[in-house]
Amino acid sequence: MRKTPAIFFWFFALFSAFCLQDIQGQTINPSLQKADSLFEAGQAEPSFRVYRQIREQQDQQSARQLLRMAYVQEGLGHYPAALYYLSVAQNWYPRHATWRKMVALAQEYRLTGYPNTWRQSLAITFQRYYNRLLQGLLAIAVVGGILLQARRRTAGRTWWSVYAIYLLGVAAFLNLLAPVRVGLVARPNAALMAGPAAGAAWLTTAAAGDRFEVQGQQDIWYRVRWKGQDAYIRRPDLLLVQ
Repeated sequence: MRKTPAIFFWFFALFSAFCLQDIQGQTINPSLQKADSLFEAGQAEPSFRVYRQIREQQDQQSARQLLRMAYVQEGLGHYPAALYYLSVAQNWYPRHATWRKMVALAQEYRLTGYPNTWRQSLAITFQRYYNRLLQGLLAIAVVGGILLQARRRTAGRTWWSVYAIYLLGVAAFLNLLAPVRVGLVARPNAALMAGPAAGAAWLTTAAAGDRFEVQGQQDIWYRVRWKGQDAYIRRPDLLLVQ
């Protein structure tokens, strides 16, 4: 009996993992039902406390839950918190409407890092279909690997080369086109420095709610992009969107 090719198991595992992403986190529990009931009854602050407890203790979140949490915080005048929950919702469930709301809040409070351009609109469209595209690419890789293994005696080097190039393309898709990591300034008057040290040159002061692309971290500093250059901000001053 011919053994099942090992490559099948690797790609099937990857494909299954991405297919299951949309299923995870959708289970309705009593706490979530309670929070929804409170919100729909007009009890915004109590519902927010339950939503936050669910998110922190049960690691469960949905677009509706996050948008409602943002709504409550905006109503209380806590616009940085509202932007944070909107950002988390946008990170996990990209929508043009969510981004437009973020841009409106940013413009109202004169915050940076919320571009309202066609490039950003295109990026959001791409993010919406990123997982589906990746699932399709992995499915093609699985089928291609199985066919090549089944015909390994007759398949020439050209087909194996094409398959290898395809796999490299999928790897590039994973690593280069994945959504970027961003963070929101958590405190007012947070300093942006030219280097990861208190004695480095001061660049500017960021406002609570400003949004930056996070490039990495070094000791107690995050390296972020600011006006096309690297800048550093203390880790307690920046809240990662995750």
